[in-house]
Amino acid sequence: MKCLRFVMFIVLLSLSAAFAQSDAHESSAPVKPGMQSDAQKSFDKLKTLAGSWEGILTTVPPEPDVNGKVAQVSLRVTSSGNAITHEATSPARPDDPLTVFYVDGDRLLLTHYCDAGNRPRMVAKPSPDGKTVEFEFLDLSGGNDYGHMHHAVFTMIDDNHHTEEWTYMMAGDKPVRAHFDLSRKK
Repeated sequence: MKCLRFVMFIVLLSLSAAFAQSDAHESSAPVKPGMQSDAQKSFDKLKTLAGSWEGILTTVPPEPDVNGKVAQVSLRVTSSGNAITHEATSPARPDDPLTVFYVDGDRLLLTHYCDAGNRPRMVAKPSPDGKTVEFEFLDLSGGNDYGHMHHAVFTMIDDNHHTEEWTYMMAGDKPVRAHFDLSRKK
């Protein structure tokens, strides 16, 4: 009986070692570029925006407090490369709404921590040219008394220039669009 237990122990130990070697081999194998999901490709493209940005903010319809004002945007890759934070400020609106981008399975998501007190989530859809990442409304946590952020589009023009389009849905489903024309701060 002791001999049988010993043999079973050796077999189980051998199988564990084989699986561990197989897992180590798979995780250390380089990912082929063709194997990346569209979500990961879009996320990697957004990572290139890390840094400080500045530009003019325009709104439709015109919002007098912010239209034509200079805005600052900061993007930072964080959490060992697994998340990107986005903060936007302007002298007219000192609140710093925070947006976090992350890959969840085969989807690129964002959660916008809005100064309206809610947290809309949006899901990305890739563009054929790879220079645009568009986010569609997915769901909302928190109240909707003051409206919510509903749509976002990031367009990479070159290493030092990108635009952002944000659509805020006011109560009664009236959209306000904000366009940021941003240049990288040196």
